[in-house]
Parts: sequence; structure tokens; C-alpha cells
Amino acid sequence: MTDIESTSSQPLSDRPAAPLAADSPTGDASAPRDVERTTAARPSFLFLAIVSTVTLAADLGSKLWAEQRLDRPDAMFHPVELIKGHLDFVLAKNRGGAWGLLQDTPEYVRRPFFLLVSAIAITFILSLYRRLVPGQTALKWGLPLVLGGALGNFVDRIRYSYVIDFIHAHMTWGGKDHSWPTFNVADIAICVGVGLIALDMFGSKKLEPGHAA
Repeated sequence: MTDIESTSSQPLSDRPAAPLAADSPTGDASAPRDVERTTAARPSFLFLAIVSTVTLAADLGSKLWAEQRLDRPDAMFHPVELIKGHLDFVLAKNRGGAWGLLQDTPEYVRRPFFLLVSAIAITFILSLYRRLVPGQTALKWGLPLVLGGALGNFVDRIRYSYVIDFIHAHMTWGGKDHSWPTFNVADIAICVGVGLIALDMFGSKKLEPGHAA
């Protein structure tokens, strides 16, 4: 009797079980596990909520302190110095954007404009965060930081129609005092977040085919 005949004559229950095929078109048994790992490794919205909330709390808390400590007539003449001649706290109410953008624009134009821009930015951040893939660590941290900072300034514009700034960096050079526009904790978070987003973008380009050295 040939091997084929002996095999075919065995009862079905005695034959070795064939390996189970994966539930994927390729038949790769590891595919479902890979999909599960990929899904589990995606950044969660809980992480986004925690980082952005901590950032928002730090911004609003520091602004509350600045209002209570610096919103006095003598504060402009006696600021809280951190590094003499370089860094101090002075309260400023910025009705415009970065570097005083649209500072002199009428209120009925300026406020809706900045509220709309903030709302669009927040929506964009949330939609982009949903598309994150494992390995995008810089973007995973950058987006929540930008979101927390954007929410901090957004809250200010709703409450006051201006943004509270109080961190004043400056230095003396060439016999003149050169100042950086006054900023706040939200601005710091946004700048750091944007830097991380840019880092992720440039890092991704290097990994793409055709960008290899």
C-alpha cells in the first residue's frame, strides 16, 4: 500500500490537524495579532486629555497669579525679577495675536477672528491626533501641548477678549534694551509643541523611500 493510500485510509479524527489559516486575505496567522498590537499601541485620547489639561491648568493658574500679583499701578515700575536685566514678570493685556498682530483692529472684527482661528486649530489638532500611528512619539506629545496652549488663550479671549501675558524676556545689547514680546505659559507650550510637530515631520521624511542617504 502506498503512502497516499495509507494516509487516505486513516479516520478523519486520527489525522493531524491542519494549521488554522489567519482571518486575513494573505493567510498570515500573525496578522490579527499585529493588528491588535497596532491598535493597542495607538496614542489614546486619555493621554491627550491628561497632557492638554495639565498644560491648560498651568497656564490658567499662572495667569491668575499674574493678575493678582501684577495688576497694580506700581507693578509696571517694580516688576518681579527672575534674572536681573534679562527675565521678569510684567502684566500685559494682549488684544491682538503674536507680536501684536491685529492689535489695532476693531473689537467686532478682532475677537470673532481670533475665536474662529482658535476653534479651527483645536478641531485640526483633534483630527490629526486621531490619525497618529505607533512610533510618532514627538507628535504624540506635541499635539497635546499645542492643544492645551490653544485652549488657554481661547479661554482668555472668551473671558476678556484679550490674552494675559506676563513673561518679559529682554537683554541689553549695543547700549539699548531689546525686548522679546511678552508671552505666557500657553505660548511656551505652543512653541514647544510646534517644535515637536516639526521634528516629527522632518523625521518622517527621512524614513520615506527616496530620502535615504
